[in-house]
Amino acid sequence: METLINPTITLNPSLPRRPLSLNSQTRLLLRSTFTIRPQPGNSRTRTLPFSVFCKLRTSREESTENKEKGMSKKIMLSEMAPPPLSEEGGGNGGAPASGKGGVFESVKRFPRRVVTLLSNLRLAIGEMFAIAALMALGTFIEQGEAPDFYFAKYPEDNPVLGFFTWKWILTLGFDHMFSAPVFLGLLVLLAASLMACTYTTQIPMVKVARRWSFLSTSKAVLRQEVSDSLPRASVKDLGVILMGAGYEVFLKGPSLYAFKGLAGRLAPIGVHIAMLLIMGGGTLSACGSFKGSVTVPQGLNFVVGDVLGPIGFLSKPSEAFNTEIHVNKFYMDYYDSGQVSQFHTDLSLYDIDGKEVLRKTISVNDPLRYGGITIYQTDWSISALQVLKDGEGPFNLAMAPLKLNGGDTKLFGTILPINDPDPDSTQVKGISMLARDLQSVVLYDQQGKFVGVRRPNSKLPIEIDGIKIEILDAIGSSGLDLKTDPGVPIVYAGFGALMITTCVSFLSHSQVWALQDGTTLFIGGKSNKGNVEFSSEVNRLLDRVPEIVDDLPAKQSNSV
Repeated sequence: METLINPTITLNPSLPRRPLSLNSQTRLLLRSTFTIRPQPGNSRTRTLPFSVFCKLRTSREESTENKEKGMSKKIMLSEMAPPPLSEEGGGNGGAPASGKGGVFESVKRFPRRVVTLLSNLRLAIGEMFAIAALMALGTFIEQGEAPDFYFAKYPEDNPVLGFFTWKWILTLGFDHMFSAPVFLGLLVLLAASLMACTYTTQIPMVKVARRWSFLSTSKAVLRQEVSDSLPRASVKDLGVILMGAGYEVFLKGPSLYAFKGLAGRLAPIGVHIAMLLIMGGGTLSACGSFKGSVTVPQGLNFVVGDVLGPIGFLSKPSEAFNTEIHVNKFYMDYYDSGQVSQFHTDLSLYDIDGKEVLRKTISVNDPLRYGGITIYQTDWSISALQVLKDGEGPFNLAMAPLKLNGGDTKLFGTILPINDPDPDSTQVKGISMLARDLQSVVLYDQQGKFVGVRRPNSKLPIEIDGIKIEILDAIGSSGLDLKTDPGVPIVYAGFGALMITTCVSFLSHSQVWALQDGTTLFIGGKSNKGNVEFSSEVNRLLDRVPEIVDDLPAKQSNSV
């Protein structure tokens, strides 16, 4: 059911009272009041005030419109209940905006604003520069040292660059830079920027590139970056040639659309994913690894779990930590000059039941890997000398490292005590023995005078101060570094994907449109990279399009 409304129109008293020119169009503001007649049973009357803009036309326009004057015009309203009017508001007829709605709208728009901010290119570049600066600072500052080291190296009374002291290092966690909160926070921020850029820019571009779009007018085709027209050519022949050039071709009546190199549009997404893998793997390595070092004499054992210590809050031990490692043998290789060239350790790994699960001889740059644990050969020393004294023994004399003035040359020493005839003497007297490697031992008497040199296991005794001494063996110690790094496979996968996607990103995404208009073929195209090469390619392809030949003159000659 509908309700008829009778308007009462009054002129706006604020309008100027002056004659209107009939040869010009003039706007007139009317103020009207509509009164709605209530339905039976409803005593409420509603008055709706509003303003109407009209145009006063010339007499010519009125004469043409007077023909339609006989038509009755009515304003009809449906029977639906009218919206409630606010009684407060000074008669402006508008309802006030809800405060809750504004808050909800702000909350809904907040994620979009955050995503838009994170996808900003300048912000991402700034994040990468900040991460690079922290990485460079991490190579300058010694990592993993004790606090006393930084107290001495970066004192407050002599700060680096006038302000940088140990407080900066220990407060910001620069002593373990790659697991510091500042560094990890920047990595998280960069990862968020990459994901936001992928979501807001790269994925929509791929969606647009995958759509088949046909152009229906020749003007639209000729507006492309590269365009041309062939007066006597077929769109089907062009499609065959484009297919031979590696394009995906689609025909729809007289229109053609072709593209190639869509992988070039997907490559930036792959680059972002590869960078996320690299950062994720690096973070896992920095926060979820174990590390430890040990020096083990030949013939002794140690348990992996007793050596490894966590270096991050994500570090979790595995079953391989119960593995026991036995040093079967340690030996070294030498240059002709006598210097050490390489050192090796023969290791056996036993499980918790005492069963040997792996045996391997490791050396520098040839580690052992088992159960996610990597064992590196990093150092060596001499733990003991095995000697005979007047045919008695053998005696194991512990060797101690000696400090030299400069240089990296190693030197180890020990002493063979000799009974002093004076029982009240407090001085320890004995025969001194020095060794710089496992090849030879230098011997000195009680007064420190050089006596001679003997090779271990040479079976050549030497007499010093009336004591016959024979060097049986020099027992070496193997310096091993152990670590677990669960992020390494992820980092390797990320770098592999980064190399592949970077190469693929150089592929250009090319698009070609064509429209057949009679015998004329209009061609247009564009490419996101290498427009000069794309233009040359299109010209070469168009040169191969065959020309349509009209065979009507030949038929006329045959009929004659």
